[in-house]
Amino acid sequence: MILERENMINVNQIKKELGEVFNGDEYIEDFSALVSYYQLCRAAVGEFGTKLENLDADYQVRHDHNPIHHIEVRMKDVGSLFGKLKRKELPRRFESIPDHIFDIGGLRVVTNYLDDVYTVADNLLAQDDVKLIKRKDYIKDPKPSGYRSLHLVVSVPVFQADSVQVTPVEIQIRTIGMDMWGSLEHKLRYKTDAPADKVTKYSEELQGYADEINNIESNMQNIFHDI
Repeated sequence: MILERENMINVNQIKKELGEVFNGDEYIEDFSALVSYYQLCRAAVGEFGTKLENLDADYQVRHDHNPIHHIEVRMKDVGSLFGKLKRKELPRRFESIPDHIFDIGGLRVVTNYLDDVYTVADNLLAQDDVKLIKRKDYIKDPKPSGYRSLHLVVSVPVFQADSVQVTPVEIQIRTIGMDMWGSLEHKLRYKTDAPADKVTKYSEELQGYADEINNIESNMQNIFHDI
């Protein structure tokens, strides 16, 4: 189990993205506050990454099983951040961010089996310093497209030189099959120049495949438990 696909945010990158977002007409008043907050969110992601790695190692020692296949880390780019503020009809200022945007830092936890999704979530939420802010279970209640995943918005204290800041992170937990399906569906919807009729055709096919993948993973889990 490793942390991978990590897109670190740095000061120069934030400056460049802010310039692209505002086109010289507007600017964020407290640039240093934005950079500091990104670093805070990155630290919170690191805290959760350590917790998840420790959890996986503990299960390996005590239960001879690794619930986590791998973990992916991502930081929301500045363009997406301000796009979200616009959709929420919030002022594009730093003060709008801490109380309304909770997914600047994120982790995607890919598990080996369906049960592992809830094993990871339950054990993580049982920790004293972890607070649940929001939970959406798209496994028990899939989206109409067929999308399945467990989404948690959680917070953790981040210790700084002169303070402790409770900071939110979005964690998506899904199986290998769900991750494969989700990656292809995302590419089909947002990352392709394919004709609209082809997108519609494959979207309908993927909707059926989601149920097939879920059935296969359920059967494989049953085999795993039986042996």
